[in-house]
Amino acid sequence: MFTDRIDAGQRLAKTVRRFEAAHPLVLALPRGGVVVGAALAQALQCDFDVLLVKKLRAPGNPELALGAICEAGHCYVNPQVQYITGANQAYLDHEIAERQAEIAAQQKLYRAVKPKIPTAGRVVLLVDDGLATGATMITAIQVVALTQPQKLVVAVPVSPPDTLEKLAKMKGVDEVVCLETPDWFTGVGQFYENFTQVDDDEVAKLLRQFV
Repeated sequence: MFTDRIDAGQRLAKTVRRFEAAHPLVLALPRGGVVVGAALAQALQCDFDVLLVKKLRAPGNPELALGAICEAGHCYVNPQVQYITGANQAYLDHEIAERQAEIAAQQKLYRAVKPKIPTAGRVVLLVDDGLATGATMITAIQVVALTQPQKLVVAVPVSPPDTLEKLAKMKGVDEVVCLETPDWFTGVGQFYENFTQVDDDEVAKLLRQFV
């Protein structure tokens, strides 16, 4: 159990401190992952940025990830979830358009605070506050891998074992670091004492600390 996302980031920093000499780039997934990533980056005194990725919500169950889409337009759809939920192409097109609009709004706010940091040739620590299905992290990995980083490390506080195994096998992933891999898993929030929602203003404030 983590006290909050700051606690998770500080504890994660101890596990990835071996990368400190390489002056890594901590790349966090908004919004919750930004708090974890910022705490980690502060502990390692390294560069920090965000990668905008949005979960594609399953029909009738917005908490279930049908897939994800990122700011570069790259999209991942989980075929199993699509089949189970009956999400057709019309639903997908509508959901993708909605999430792209949200990404565009966040992009405008975040990039006004801090320009994007290139990932090519960098040791990249890809951070979130935890994984469930892993859809957003899968999309993030696919996008970052295309930029040819020196090393790509997925670093999260908590994840189901099967999701972690799936990510570890992905092309471009050099290492996966996770503090807790419980067999019983209903959601990321169950492993935090304080799991309050993070808003865009808090993300912008954290980004400002690394300008």
